[in-house]
Amino acid sequence: MTEDGNLSVRSTLRGFADPRKVLFGALCLALALCLASQLPASGFTRLELTDAATGRNIVSAILRDGAPITLTWRNSLFNLDVTEAFVAENGALIQTEVTFADPRGLPPPIVAPSDVDDLYHTGGAFSAKGMRRPFTRIAYRVGEIGNPKMTIGARVIEFKRKVGFGGSIILTTRAVSRGEAVGQICKFVLPNEEEK
Repeated sequence: MTEDGNLSVRSTLRGFADPRKVLFGALCLALALCLASQLPASGFTRLELTDAATGRNIVSAILRDGAPITLTWRNSLFNLDVTEAFVAENGALIQTEVTFADPRGLPPPIVAPSDVDDLYHTGGAFSAKGMRRPFTRIAYRVGEIGNPKMTIGARVIEFKRKVGFGGSIILTTRAVSRGEAVGQICKFVLPNEEEK
């Protein structure tokens, strides 16, 4: 202290000059940043397609919530073209509509979303909109006739080309951590797309 009772600048700065305190503060800050990077990043979903037989990653993408995903395939039992529409939302895919197209080209009858489960198995053309069916894991089996294709953004993934007839693709989704999102913000990313 100085003669007038005030702290001197030297004594005030002394606590900051201790290297152990500086190191401890830096470690605490680094730990806090690491922990914060593992928290979920709202507004993003990680989608992965994996070859069920080999575990090979076919696609890994970080999607903004609301990003559309479309799956088209032919139902071999009823010989109908099927279009399923999804959106990414909070770490899941939400199925929003499905259409089993009328082979005559007529508009299919509109059905309630609650009827969709039965209609997948009983056949016939139909269309359902306004659905909110969440999925975080779907197993797809590739048949000879079905020819399933998934469209993610501008990218089309042909399942049969990726795993062959009789193969399986596993779709999984999950929330994205803030650390994952930092490098991907404002981008649609397919970093692990492998061509067969």
